[in-house]
Amino acid sequence: MQQDRSDAQASDPRPAEDRAAPRFTLLIRAAKFVAPQGQFVCVIRDVSATGVSLRGFHRLPGGDALTVELQSGERHAVEKVWERDLDSGYRFLEPVEVAGLIAEGGDYPRRQVRIDIDKTVYVEAGGQTVEACITNISQQGAGIECPYLLAIGQPLRLVADDLPDISARVRWREGRRFGLAFDTTFDLRTFALMVARLQCPQLLAGQPQGY
Repeated sequence: MQQDRSDAQASDPRPAEDRAAPRFTLLIRAAKFVAPQGQFVCVIRDVSATGVSLRGFHRLPGGDALTVELQSGERHAVEKVWERDLDSGYRFLEPVEVAGLIAEGGDYPRRQVRIDIDKTVYVEAGGQTVEACITNISQQGAGIECPYLLAIGQPLRLVADDLPDISARVRWREGRRFGLAFDTTFDLRTFALMVARLQCPQLLAGQPQGY
């Protein structure tokens, strides 16, 4: 039995001190991974007081100033410790209260992962096509800045390179800023690959093409 434990430890890329910390498995909990290359979608596999294991839908970028952001908006600075295929492990740079992280307590309720982005698109609405900018995007909708005055409830299409064909409706407006709800939402994997393609397509090397 002792030999089995030794074999398992030998194949585990995490440092010994991280392996010794009690780890809590989380069931498919989506999160945002923030790196110098942009913001990306990942899934938290497990967490301890010292670190967290993530699985990406593509290779996650490296670099300095890495952050894991929970659906509650809570953020934790991390540094990469190991990587294997689409799985990677990170050490927290500041102490973390594990119980609170698992519960995702915070100032904001849990919400879908929303990626901040700066992407030029064309909006087709009311028989006109105008240039606009996507400022953020989620599985269910997006925020845009558009010079054309859009009406609440107005249907439209977003057209751009590296985006699938997206039909949406205007949910709110504030000056020239508009919130859109997609007619068809994205599953998490499709959404993750889409935002990676928009920000850092090199991360998709070896991935199947298309959405």
